[in-house]
Amino acid sequence: MDAVLMLAGALLLDLLAGEYPPRLHPVVWMGKLTDRLVDLAPREGSVRQLLFGALLVLLVAGAFALPLQAGLDWLGQANRGMAVVAGAVAFKAAFSIRALGEAARRVEAALIEDELSQAQAAVSHLVSRDTGTLNSPQVASAAVESVAENFTDSVVAPLLYGVLLGPAGAIAYRAVNTLDAMVGYHGRYEYLGKAAARLDDLLNYVPARIAGLLMVAGARFGGSAPGAWRAMWRDHGLTESPNAGWTMSAMAGALGVRLEKSGHYVLAAGSPLATAGTIEQALRVYRHATALAVTLCFLLAAVLHAG
Repeated sequence: MDAVLMLAGALLLDLLAGEYPPRLHPVVWMGKLTDRLVDLAPREGSVRQLLFGALLVLLVAGAFALPLQAGLDWLGQANRGMAVVAGAVAFKAAFSIRALGEAARRVEAALIEDELSQAQAAVSHLVSRDTGTLNSPQVASAAVESVAENFTDSVVAPLLYGVLLGPAGAIAYRAVNTLDAMVGYHGRYEYLGKAAARLDDLLNYVPARIAGLLMVAGARFGGSAPGAWRAMWRDHGLTESPNAGWTMSAMAGALGVRLEKSGHYVLAAGSPLATAGTIEQALRVYRHATALAVTLCFLLAAVLHAG
């Protein structure tokens, strides 16, 4: 029952309040700690950087998950109700359902007003690519891709890990995902971020495939479920990430639009280009898929913690 109540409380917090203020958000604290530790990283030597990167993952994830678990255990013995409340507050920090939709709508609003520079600025908060040279269809595509990819990273995976491992497990997942976003890509952090990137791939392996199936199911209410299914099986391997392609290709097929990151992948090639209206369609699929994910998590929590 406590697990179900924590999940319900965390979802209610997200629905009513959205994201916590930056100064109170654990993910922001994770970023600041990561920046400080990266300053201490070796500048040369691939092996040394690999080892430091692995230590970085352990330090950042442990610094947040271990004290949280200890605190919840102590509270659970002292006051069960307070432990449930604290668990819900901590759990909420690991996922972002409302904020993802709001960020995508800001891009949509700017495109509708034909304010391309504002749309480029808005979508830069959703994707890591350079958005300053994107045209309107590319901006719309980037927003839709982000909604689809973050359905795994910001919704399905943290909810599942929270149900399976408790709020501390969800926070540990979020720490790894944050490290991957900050240092787990090619370039300056090629070796330093490899441990975070590989661990993030591993942690998202099952959630991404579940999320893809949920998106296909959600497309029954906002797009084409058969189109989502066909595109997912055909195009899921076209992205560099072993996980992102599942939900992005499902979304492309659900909406019948071409999603493209120039020089990297094209999903649902031959379909029409994305527009501002495509973002609202994507959010409709996202909402229904999220409702299914939440239902699945409640059922899983009830079964795992029955009695």
